[in-house]
Amino acid sequence: MDVRDTYREIEQALGQVPEWIKQMPEGGANGFWGMARDFWLAETKIPNKYKELIGLAVSGATRCKYCALFHTEAARLFGASDEEISEASFMGALTMMGSTFINAQQIDYEQFQQETLSIVRYVKDHSQAKAA
Repeated sequence: MDVRDTYREIEQALGQVPEWIKQMPEGGANGFWGMARDFWLAETKIPNKYKELIGLAVSGATRCKYCALFHTEAARLFGASDEEISEASFMGALTMMGSTFINAQQIDYEQFQQETLSIVRYVKDHSQAKAA
């Protein structure tokens, strides 16, 4: 696809072509837009609000102020409350904290895997018992 066609699609969807997309090489802009259009902006198995909350959590972990701003506002656009935004941000922080510690300690992966699956079975069994 010619990049001008890509720009037309972007402008139709977003009202403008952001400068940062214009600065991408032609193949990069075309590829980025194709994924953005067909997954990120499309209706998929994950509702758009949740995709934006995931994007927000990741942006916090990667320390990207651009992505944090974008995904916060997009999450609001798709109906996220301030409380949901706060929880997504905290979930990103909590995951990074655990990940940093586990990786720095070089925890044995097989043991971690066994413990995790055991925890999941325990919680599932006890949840079903409470429901009965």
